[in-house]
Parts: sequence; structure tokens; C-alpha cells
Amino acid sequence: MNAQDKSSVCNAVYRQFPELRGANPTIKELPGNKYQLIFHGKAQTENGRTLPRTVRVVADENGKILKLSTSR
Repeated sequence: MNAQDKSSVCNAVYRQFPELRGANPTIKELPGNKYQLIFHGKAQTENGRTLPRTVRVVADENGKILKLSTSR
């Protein structure tokens, strides 16, 4: 995955999860020319507490997001 495709995926994640803005993902290559990007950050709740948030993205070699999941 080149830098432009990585940036495209990151920007899509940052739009959907603004609390992850600036988080640098770890990238793992998967079989079939796919890549898994894992973002870690903290989300603020309504009562002021923070929750850890992990977003996993599976993208193809062109930067197209195939699957996106999040956990809190």
C-alpha cells in the first residue's frame, strides 16, 4: 500500500471517528493483496469519562475500504 492510498484510508477513518485524528495506524498485510489498519484512540463519553476505542479497517491495495469495525 503506497502512502497516498494509506492517507486516503486514514482520512476516511478520521471523518467517521474524529477522536482518532492524528492516530498513526499499524498496518498488517493480509492474503489476497489486502491490508489491515488498526487505529487506537480514546473517545469522550457524555459524562466526561474516556473510553479506549479501536478501529480495524480492511482495505485493498488501492485504498478502498472493504470492511470497518470498531470496539469500545
